[in-house]
Amino acid sequence: MRALTQQDYERLLAFRTGLRRFLAWSGQQAEAAGITPAQHQLLLAIRGHPDPRGPTIGDIAGYLLVRHHSAVELVDRAVSAGLVVRQDDTEDARTVRVSLTALGAKRLERLTIPHLEELNRLNSELHTLWVGLEEHTGGPARGQRSRKA
Repeated sequence: MRALTQQDYERLLAFRTGLRRFLAWSGQQAEAAGITPAQHQLLLAIRGHPDPRGPTIGDIAGYLLVRHHSAVELVDRAVSAGLVVRQDDTEDARTVRVSLTALGAKRLERLTIPHLEELNRLNSELHTLWVGLEEHTGGPARGQRSRKA
């Protein structure tokens, strides 16, 4: 591993700043759509979950990096807002699955298109910064695969 340079710190700062700007922008978009940023993440976790039965509360907690009880509280608020519903799992009565309501699906779709556009806009800038950081370590970040351009 080579010695750290000023450029290493500048690239890391720029990369993290870019991520924070995206998250701040995303939060503003969610609020403009009438939901909280946490509800947006919840809706995305449900819609993006690969199992068609929907995610469990444990799955949601894992996606959102929160404790189980925090995921329960978030789902409770989303149920009250008419964004999601709970359903018993058809294969295991002890398990509860969460799915989107029509309102939840509509809010998520309204947010997804501009998010994909913004990520596309940021892709080149963030990828360039990431490659610069990757070069310092001699390969992809731990647990990540290198993306070929």
